[in-house]
Amino acid sequence: MKGISRRRFLAASVIGGAATTLTMSKKAMGAGTFEGYPEGMGVLVDLTRCVGCRSCEAACNKEQKLPEPAMPFDDPSVFDQTGHGGQKRRPDENAYTVVNRYDPPGANHPLFRKLQCNHCNEPACLTSCFVSAYTKTREGAVVYNEKVCVGCRNCMIACPFQIPAYSYSSAFDPVIKKCIFCYDTRLKYGKPPACVEACPQGVLTFGHRKELIKIGQDRIKARPDRYVDHIYGETEVGGTGWMYLSGVPFEQAGFDTTLGKEPIISNVKEFLSTVPMVLAIWPALFTGFHLLARKKGHADEDHSHESQEDEKS
Repeated sequence: MKGISRRRFLAASVIGGAATTLTMSKKAMGAGTFEGYPEGMGVLVDLTRCVGCRSCEAACNKEQKLPEPAMPFDDPSVFDQTGHGGQKRRPDENAYTVVNRYDPPGANHPLFRKLQCNHCNEPACLTSCFVSAYTKTREGAVVYNEKVCVGCRNCMIACPFQIPAYSYSSAFDPVIKKCIFCYDTRLKYGKPPACVEACPQGVLTFGHRKELIKIGQDRIKARPDRYVDHIYGETEVGGTGWMYLSGVPFEQAGFDTTLGKEPIISNVKEFLSTVPMVLAIWPALFTGFHLLARKKGHADEDHSHESQEDEKS
């Protein structure tokens, strides 16, 4: 009876753990009312001013203590690099921000675009995470806690900008890597992120999001011949902390112009709610398997010990 009781206890632990995790996931999936922090800080990126110097990349690398790049930051050949399907460079575990070059039709010079986490007002990564590994700070940064992450990568699926990157290079401690707005070292102390401070061309303007929108609108009004009449990120997917001005249609600079104003989580919520049903159960299941294996190991040791005692007697 004692052995049966233990088995039932272990099974109940596994089922209970899975049920708890699934309940957490359902709550996360239903968190569509999250409104972010409209008074938070942001950055306005003026693509008409960027010359592709990559000072922002170098500053980020130093501030976040990232690995040395394979190619120097002053090597322009990096702009010719493409990935699978001709895709341009994306932020990853070794580079939280990257600058890419685009050649818009009819333009007499290239356009350079900086990519990083856009720190959404209503982050899909946050609302898709069933263990609450993401936090939207009052300053506007979307930060990540690797200590509670279970590696499901829902955030990678949910992000409309394909930003969160998985550290596949670490077999024993794989975590998500992305820009955190220099939150720990700068933002929470009221300082601009390192990339903003390092930019020599005035491409990046740091400030309160509402004020940045006003600055962007004023620039467009003053120079309608220079700018597209739109601030990318003002309304896209509920609004983002990082916003852009451009002199060419945004799709020509690699932006997704089909996102709309609705937070992306509203569109993928039903799909993501099924993902944790598979992924969220495994921590509880493997905990149960571990306990069962350990119990069996102890039982084998006890049996072996008893056999040795019988042989001695």
